[in-house]
Amino acid sequence: MPGSDVIPSYSSTMSEPVKPPTPPACTEAPAVDFNYVGIDAILEQMRRKAMKQGFELNIMVVGQSGLGKSTLMNTLFKSKVSRRSVLTTTEERIPKTIEIKSISHDIEEKGVRMKLTVIDTPGFGDQINNENCWQPIMKFINDQYEQYLQEEININRKKRIPDSRVHCCIYFIPPTGHCLRPLDVEFMRRLSKVVNIVPVIAKADTLTLEERDFFKKKIREELRANGIDVYPQKEFDEDAEDRMINEKIREMIPFAVVGSDQEYQVNGRRILGRKTKWGTIEVENIGHCEFAYLRDLLIRTHMQNIKDITSSIHYEVYRVRRLNESNAQANGIAEHDASAHEM
Repeated sequence: MPGSDVIPSYSSTMSEPVKPPTPPACTEAPAVDFNYVGIDAILEQMRRKAMKQGFELNIMVVGQSGLGKSTLMNTLFKSKVSRRSVLTTTEERIPKTIEIKSISHDIEEKGVRMKLTVIDTPGFGDQINNENCWQPIMKFINDQYEQYLQEEININRKKRIPDSRVHCCIYFIPPTGHCLRPLDVEFMRRLSKVVNIVPVIAKADTLTLEERDFFKKKIREELRANGIDVYPQKEFDEDAEDRMINEKIREMIPFAVVGSDQEYQVNGRRILGRKTKWGTIEVENIGHCEFAYLRDLLIRTHMQNIKDITSSIHYEVYRVRRLNESNAQANGIAEHDASAHEM
């Protein structure tokens, strides 16, 4: 009808019953191992704590001038960490006596912080008479043990004792290609008893591959003949797996290394190397030198073990000796006082 309102019809909807809302599908809770305790979570707790505290590593470099000690340290950590890298003067005099100098850096990589201390020994092996030139180095290492011991036996000692103990000593052997010098033998024989020594053949690119292999074999024979136990020491292998890994390392010692902090482009790749007339020596190429093996040993695979042996073996030997000396001295004084009282 004209003028009438058209009212929509709801008959079709009204005739259908109203459906209740569909409840959400019931999902079963993931199955939980009834026997799980959670002991493995300690690893994550240790990781978080270690990340907060950071790490410390103290490396000593020993060798005569001109063997590339500073360059190798810069190459190892891919930054200017050596003492000579931060000197204001371009030339450094050769000291008349051995000087022990150290420099510390805070390094961070992927959230991991490390305080690295590099200890240099300018003057070692540079004199006409090098007799007993190892003594200042031995004294320095023992002084760090003494400093740690005094902090440790304090009644109100620090929550975390600063660790200045020398964890590793990299000893640089000149690339003569013949045999070890008496100085090399004497130094490693004496110092291997108080610190982890890692011997390296410096500037190994001056030797042919045949000369290098002969020299390495000769050095290993001389180390055995003189009873010199360099790192990793066979007696400290913890199990069969450790023994197998460390045996491969012992067969490569001393590492024939080349250091360089200069970057070059080779076949579109950025590399650290040394450029010569006949090509570029790639520092991290195991076909050119053994720097990569040294880096892996010191940083990527054995760093914690090096620190553990320093703490549980070398420092412990020093600590026991010092405490025995202190007890003997105290007993001697007590006996002297008792005898004086009787008189």
